[in-house]
Amino acid sequence: MSRILDLLVRHRVAAAVCALFLLQYAVPYPALAVNVLIWGLFASGYNLLYGFTGQLSFGHAAFFGAGAYGCGIAMTRFGLPWAPAIAAGMALAALIAAGVGFFATRSRGIYFAMITLALAQCVYFVFYQAQSWTGGENGLRGVASGRLGLFGLTLDITNPTVKFYFVFAFVALALWFFSRILASPFGAVLEAVRENESRARACGYSVAATKWVSLVLSSLFCGLAGALDAIHLSVVPTEVLHYQTSGQVLMMALLGGAGTFFGPFVGAALFLLLEDIASAYVSHWQLVAGAVFMCCVLFFPAGILGSLVRWLRR
Repeated sequence: MSRILDLLVRHRVAAAVCALFLLQYAVPYPALAVNVLIWGLFASGYNLLYGFTGQLSFGHAAFFGAGAYGCGIAMTRFGLPWAPAIAAGMALAALIAAGVGFFATRSRGIYFAMITLALAQCVYFVFYQAQSWTGGENGLRGVASGRLGLFGLTLDITNPTVKFYFVFAFVALALWFFSRILASPFGAVLEAVRENESRARACGYSVAATKWVSLVLSSLFCGLAGALDAIHLSVVPTEVLHYQTSGQVLMMALLGGAGTFFGPFVGAALFLLLEDIASAYVSHWQLVAGAVFMCCVLFFPAGILGSLVRWLRR
């Protein structure tokens, strides 16, 4: 069993891509599979900062929403194709993260979390008030027309299967890049900061700069997820910037296993499946989700995937 786990860790990108490819056959309908891909990518971006750098953030909704609004505005207001529109969403998310990180990385612990929450709420109200650009409380509509051009071909993303593979391709590339970050010397510095900031500083590393770069890299993944969500839904609701979105992605990361490579996707799948099933029977499905979350925290302190790996190694 240990050899199998080591093999999966060595080829984690291929294993993760294969698992996500089979996702379309494991969930009730394709739209849910697309949501798991998008929110799993969002949770992976969050996991880079929280799970691997050890910085608790309550403001990642700002980056997810910035990616969605950046992509939506580029397509609806400027008429850009989908590829530069997605790049614009990621760039806007990174720009906002750079500003947030300038203030937040000067603090640590709960103060870091509170600063990210406060600045994310500022971003929320800025986008909410810019009605001529964002649509205000009605959201931004008409993001994608249903057909996207690719190398002379036309992709009909109203087809659930086509949309799944479209999003799947971006998630696979993002996972490869994520793995490269973790395998690089910078990835080792991230874990050093997570384990002991004072020791990392004594070794000559700039802790504040490392946190700032980690936050910006994290925002790129979150911005990409937001841009894909805008294309998926063809609308950008204001809720993507709400602090509740930050709470949901934190729950997904914890459920799956913070600090694991594939855990965020496991957490996203569990959370979205729970929402889909429980909401069909009760109106307040959040109570069911809260109960499941408490049980996971009590019995799976390292998350579902993290605890499973620990048990198998024993």
